[in-house]
Amino acid sequence: MSMTRIVDPRNVPGRQNPVTLARQGNQKHLPMADSLTLRRSPPLCYGFGESKGNAMSSELADLQQQIQRRRTFAIISHPDAGKTTLTEKLLLLGGAIRLAGSVKAKKSKKFATSDWMELEKQRGISVSTSVMNFDYRNFACNLLDTPGHQDFSEDTYRTLAAADAAIMLIDGAKGVEPQTIKLFEVCKIRQIPIFTFVNKMDRDARDPFDLMDEIERVLGIQTYPMTWPISSGERFKGVIERKTRMVHFFQGRNTSLETPAQLISLGDSQQLSALIPAADLESTLEGLEMVDAAGNEFSEESFLRGEISPVFFGSAMTNFGVRAFLESFLNMCPGPSSKGSNAGPIEPMSEKFSGFIFKIQANMDPKHRDRIAFLRIVSGVYETGLMVNHSRLGREIKLTQPQQFFAQERTASDRAYAGDIVGIYDPGLFAIGDSLSEQQKIEFEGIPQFAPEHFGVVRTSSALKRKQLLKGLLQLCQEGTVQMFVDESRAASDPILAAVGVLQFDVLLFRLRNEYNVDCSLDVLPYKHARWTNCSEDDIAAARAKTDATVVRDLSGNALFLFRNDFNISYFQETCPSISLFRSNAKLKGNMMRSASAFFDE
Repeated sequence: MSMTRIVDPRNVPGRQNPVTLARQGNQKHLPMADSLTLRRSPPLCYGFGESKGNAMSSELADLQQQIQRRRTFAIISHPDAGKTTLTEKLLLLGGAIRLAGSVKAKKSKKFATSDWMELEKQRGISVSTSVMNFDYRNFACNLLDTPGHQDFSEDTYRTLAAADAAIMLIDGAKGVEPQTIKLFEVCKIRQIPIFTFVNKMDRDARDPFDLMDEIERVLGIQTYPMTWPISSGERFKGVIERKTRMVHFFQGRNTSLETPAQLISLGDSQQLSALIPAADLESTLEGLEMVDAAGNEFSEESFLRGEISPVFFGSAMTNFGVRAFLESFLNMCPGPSSKGSNAGPIEPMSEKFSGFIFKIQANMDPKHRDRIAFLRIVSGVYETGLMVNHSRLGREIKLTQPQQFFAQERTASDRAYAGDIVGIYDPGLFAIGDSLSEQQKIEFEGIPQFAPEHFGVVRTSSALKRKQLLKGLLQLCQEGTVQMFVDESRAASDPILAAVGVLQFDVLLFRLRNEYNVDCSLDVLPYKHARWTNCSEDDIAAARAKTDATVVRDLSGNALFLFRNDFNISYFQETCPSISLFRSNAKLKGNMMRSASAFFDE
């Protein structure tokens, strides 16, 4: 007799662990908390036997099981909030690395695993998104470590197009910072669930109620604390997990290896009193009681819409509260989601393969000078040799063997599933935003570019390196390192380069020197703003005659006006009121980025 057994992921063999066993027999749970665990991960299906009457074939059951294991998420934060450190600790818990290295540890030559570029090692900051695939228990994780600096926010935006959820890191002492606000708005556009991790609780931090109030007031999202901190700074003793009513008590401050937590029932007052100072314990329990009585109620629907954020407290540097966070996060995080396209939403369980390119990176391996396209699989299975439609080129191509990522390192994989992030060797066929599909011609919602604010021209003193320079500029612009515009009134060999942040130019010059062996300098141009337009050529000619705006073209042939200051934009709009100006190219590409257009346009 053929049958299919539905198994909750938490009960799959191998999922049990000392932490789970220690929690059995604890005091009563919160009414809300029971529903959280029950709905976090869709049940996995294991098929036994096959028959013609089977509603689900073993192949389809395996596909469903594999897809439901996937968790694809990004980490966002203001610079120095501890984002890359948290990434390292998640990898440590997942067994992907044995020793975590801080991005600040330059003297000992230890660097963060996700910061693989030489420039990242020298400066101790992340300048490019890194992708890391690792397993944790029954989950296959695709972690996207994004740059925190605002100068690289465009790269972060592209990355969030491939994520199903985001972890927002908050510095416990500083609270919500400017770049956090900007990145949160990007998440809001994408309408993805947002988890909040309040970091650096091992340092003197603000009151948890003040932090949550600021998150709600500044970001406009409700909060629901999943854990509650026991003091902060030198007195920080761990966190209380509200669902299980267990205290995760920490001792020691190991920054490279995991610090094991001692689990104590919240009802064991004698043991808690022996370990935690009376004043700190009393204050913590009072705060917990207030949260239980007057805090927000958790709603699954609101969470999935990005309207309420589960909040966790801990210290990534010293491994306090990180495992408790990871356990809850993976159970709560939604699996692969559907993506909008010209054919309607594409569901991950669709049998036919589809996906889109959200990032391109050249010279990840300096020995081979190869170029890799980062592909988010939306539906089906990716296998070597699969023939797919390339929507932009309008022809079929054969896919190479998928590459799994671990920052700079890559390993070949036999197959990959919906939700996975894989690498494809790119011989020059791919561009950011390209859609690939096995059956029909599908175009997923595009990944727009945003108006730059810094402009310049790169020059080299060596005429012999001119060709090499142009090759490097073209490849780096195709990656999205900077944007390239052509001014028809200037020499075509001197394209205008543009960036959202000035540090993008530093990355460009560094990579031209290190990867293309071209020493060059940047001549800064006096422009401050760029705006795309969809007006006619006659209108462009008329505007050029009436104003001093400079007309340029991007690599797709779209027209832009460059302005020197705010006054020039205002004068242009008064002089040419019929010409529309846009702060992104979303409306020009027909890529259905309606929300992005509304957010970024004038």
